[in-house]
Amino acid sequence: MPCENRRVPGLIDTAANQLRVAKRLAPRRGATFGERFGRLDDRLVFVVGSPRSGTTFLAGAIGSLPGFVDLGEVAPVKAAVPELAALPANEAARRLRRIINVSRRVGLIGSVRAVEQTPELAHVVSAIPLAFPDSVIVHIVRDGRDVACSLLEKPWLRREQVDADDAGVPYGAYARFWVEPDRRGEFETASDARRAAWVWRSYVTAALGAAGAVEVRYEAVTANPEGAAALLAPHLGTPAEQLATALARAHSGSVGRHATDLSAEQLADVEAEAGDLLRELGYVSSASA
Repeated sequence: MPCENRRVPGLIDTAANQLRVAKRLAPRRGATFGERFGRLDDRLVFVVGSPRSGTTFLAGAIGSLPGFVDLGEVAPVKAAVPELAALPANEAARRLRRIINVSRRVGLIGSVRAVEQTPELAHVVSAIPLAFPDSVIVHIVRDGRDVACSLLEKPWLRREQVDADDAGVPYGAYARFWVEPDRRGEFETASDARRAAWVWRSYVTAALGAAGAVEVRYEAVTANPEGAAALLAPHLGTPAEQLATALARAHSGSVGRHATDLSAEQLADVEAEAGDLLRELGYVSSASA
């Protein structure tokens, strides 16, 4: 299904996606009346990064702290990002704010700090501080070679996939909105490993442009949760000890998995597509170029 022919979500699609938000968030236990129906707290936390970089884990860890709640991937946001990315930042910000505020209300998220973790927001990251000036953006970065391993386990980029995710975004090898216009055909005929590297490079490059974002490495979280918490906690206004406890649940077993999980051909494809960024971020040495 070609990306450019994908239907823009209409009112019925948007309502269905908001209903998914309500069904997931509204039943949560332990929230006070104010946390459900109080004035919306605009000090949101946006966790951005490539898919399979640890966005879900990090948002969940922050969202588990007192005074926070993890929204998960907000389906109406994910569905709207291709359209938002084509808009001027001010207009994208206005629409983003409206979508998230509706999602918070239907999910009964009131006077509590929401944590948003939709990876696609990396591509409209300049709109976030315009939509929510008091928000915090956290960019989690993971070795792109390990990300490729994880993406290859999913059906998202595989050919002849007829499924779609919960936001209605179809799977498959077609060129998404973030693929360079002059390379769309190349993306669709590339190997699965190269497409996976393309995802990582595109999302990370976009997120690196987030003004004022706090960058944390996935590998640092797994190796030294106390150090990662000390970095993040001042920006979040939360005790570092509580955050460190939440981050300590990260598993280090997936760090460096590319050394055993990728074939020589797959690794070559990953480094051909994303080698410059891997070197820039220190994951591959210049000597290995």
